Amino acid sequence: MDGTLLPSLSHGVTRRTGLALKAAQEAGIIVAIATGRRVAYTTPLLEGLGLRADTPLITSNGAVTKTLGGEQMAGCLLEARVARGLCGLLRQFGSLVFTFDKVGRGALVVEDLEQAHKSIALWVEKNRGAIEIVKPLEQALSDGEDPIQGMVAGGIGRMRQAEIALKDSEWSGSCACVRTEYPERDLSILDLLPAGVSKGWALDRLAARLGVDRKQAMAIGDNWNDVAMLEWAGQGVMMGNAASELRTMAKTRGWELAPSNDEDGVAVVLEAAVAKLSAAQA
Repeated sequence: MDGTLLPSLSHGVTRRTGLALKAAQEAGIIVAIATGRRVAYTTPLLEGLGLRADTPLITSNGAVTKTLGGEQMAGCLLEARVARGLCGLLRQFGSLVFTFDKVGRGALVVEDLEQAHKSIALWVEKNRGAIEIVKPLEQALSDGEDPIQGMVAGGIGRMRQAEIALKDSEWSGSCACVRTEYPERDLSILDLLPAGVSKGWALDRLAARLGVDRKQAMAIGDNWNDVAMLEWAGQGVMMGNAASELRTMAKTRGWELAPSNDEDGVAVVLEAAVAKLSAAQA
């Protein structure tokens, strides 16, 4: 969603992009939305676009897949014991959050709301009704209370140190770490997921369920948490607003470059794909 479907200064999909998503579905293309956001933070942005209820939503960076209509398709939880270990390791680096499969307050648990607000103020304000404060955070992670995922947020340099610390720790084999960076805000988010989970992993499972060959799949993204998905797809597309390091990676790996999110880059790509499909059918 962020940096790909959504313009930089907007919290809604543009009319052109919405029409392109719907036109792709009507042309027979399976449209799946893959995001680091949780389900409840994703679906409101897609309402009113006219997308089908069976549109797949890969959320929490691959940990949960549901349809737009709310049907559960797949899910994988982070073990509570691993989450507790991550608290001790990572709280020194930034704001820790855990996401649970709940509705309303308690869906998100933080230890220090003030610290979180300093790092991710907009996120806090948008999710305030779902946030519960638990100190120490380990108390929310008793056995049997497995979260969907964890998240630690802070400055880019500090989060890269946290990523190294995690890779060198006893928890590296029990937890996947997916990075998202926003250089203009000096903000980085490390999503802490069940081992092996990523957008690419979830997309592979979804494609198998739907009978789609990866060679027939196109993935569009703009950040580090999209790399596994772009590597899996037969055709990867990197947004023009991606960091220079990612745009260079795109060139070396044969991925296409799309216009930026502020130029309706997704719509441009989908309009071309629909036109190509229509020409082939004709």
